[in-house]
Amino acid sequence: MKTPYLIAAVVLIVAGIMGLAYGGFTYDKETQAAKLGPLELTVTEKETVNIPAWAGVTSILLGSVILAFPLVKQQIR
Repeated sequence: MKTPYLIAAVVLIVAGIMGLAYGGFTYDKETQAAKLGPLELTVTEKETVNIPAWAGVTSILLGSVILAFPLVKQQIR
């Protein structure tokens, strides 16, 4: 099996499992509210990104197919 395919498959499977386990992630977004001369006011907001369950399942299935495809191809020959 080619190493890039193996790495891509493992990354997809791990990302899918983490997507299903956590369901999303949050990050801080800093915006500039006002600037009055040398004085600067900034606002930090928490943004949430939800990862749909179908995306996690699809990622796991795609990674599994990439792992299994060379095995099926060898058995056909």
